[in-house]
Amino acid sequence: MTAALPSLALALLCLLQAGAQVPVQPDFDTKKFAGEWHVTAIASNCSIFLKMKDGMKSSMTIIHFTPEGDLAMKLFWPLMDKCQKFELLFQQSGQAGHYMGAQEKRNLRVMETDYSHYAVLHEVQQNEAEPSTALQLLTREQDVSPQLLQKFMELIPTMGLTEDMLAILPKSGE
Repeated sequence: MTAALPSLALALLCLLQAGAQVPVQPDFDTKKFAGEWHVTAIASNCSIFLKMKDGMKSSMTIIHFTPEGDLAMKLFWPLMDKCQKFELLFQQSGQAGHYMGAQEKRNLRVMETDYSHYAVLHEVQQNEAEPSTALQLLTREQDVSPQLLQKFMELIPTMGLTEDMLAILPKSGE
């Protein structure tokens, strides 16, 4: 037991360092980022996502910022015969483009965006059973260019994810 403690401490330290090394969009501008986005691709090691990813379709998210600077997100996922709506609130972390969801234990970073075409989000969710990591490619239009998709796919291994964890979401039309 005592021999395992240093290894566990080292593993936790590596995880914390990995989280600290996730880049955030320089000079993040909330006014330019707010608005309607389409979730066009996701890569995640979340077991629930991995079970559902082949049946998922592109979803829509509306992002706005509260007067306090927190990020409010409304997600609309087409599921089976209806559209499911989720609302999430992420509090400022003190660094522009980095937000924390206290109740869900989520850590969200806007890694990169050009504001008018695409954004890449990095999310870590710490739950009791298993922490999970996700990369999301958001686009202003439902279509995604092959070049942008290629750029997103090149990011996947740098975040500790693999290509088999990727879902390129088809248009929902809903």
